[in-house]
Parts: sequence; structure tokens; C-alpha cells
Amino acid sequence: MKRIYYPAMFEKTDDGYSVFFPDLPGCVSAGVSLEKAFIEAHDALSLHTDGMREDGEALPSPSSIDKLEKDDSIDTVMLVGVNVPEKTKRINITLDEAIIESIDKVTGNRSRFLADAAVDALGKVNAG
Repeated sequence: MKRIYYPAMFEKTDDGYSVFFPDLPGCVSAGVSLEKAFIEAHDALSLHTDGMREDGEALPSPSSIDKLEKDDSIDTVMLVGVNVPEKTKRINITLDEAIIESIDKVTGNRSRFLADAAVDALGKVNAG
């Protein structure tokens, strides 16, 4: 799995900050503080890119921060990362039927669910 970093534009608003990604029209977020907006931007980017991949759309290459046009409304520009699967490999695994049924109750894509769970578990192992 590789990580891609997209520039996110943060605009100060009366309620906090709004966020948009110039490379990904429609990918927007907000937060009551810059920190909250940054956290929400990660979630928005992940959901947006997941949807694009599910729809068979290719992810655009990220723009260089240096080449972005910024107007006076832009308060901050930050890079926000998202994990992007590379080449997949089909495997055969054995699971208890009750586990499979539980997985199927919460997702329509077992492979993605198990891959996400594995990435999450590996992140916790590597962090500790």
C-alpha cells in the first residue's frame, strides 16, 4: 500500500475552517478549529478516494503546493495523506462462519473490510 499526499486548502470562516482539495472536486470538509479541520480533512479524503476507486475512477496526481493558485481567502495549505492500495493478490483464507456472517452484516466488500482491519492492526503493532 502506498501513501499519496494531496494539498488541502483551509479557509477561515466565522465557524472555524472549511477545507477543499483542488485536485478532487467535491471533496470538502470543515472543522471548528484548524486542528479539527485537519482531522476531518483526512476522513473526507479517505471517503472520497474510496468512492472513486469503487466507481472505477482513477485518482488524479496530486498538484505541487508551489504551483497552486492561492487567493486571500486561503489561510493555510497542508498536505493530507491517504493510503492507496497498489497491486492486489487473491488469496484463500479460512474463517469461522459466524465471523463471516458478522462481516457481511456491516459491509458489502469482505476483502476491503479484512484489508482495512489488517492495515489498522499493523499500524497499532508498528506504533507500539
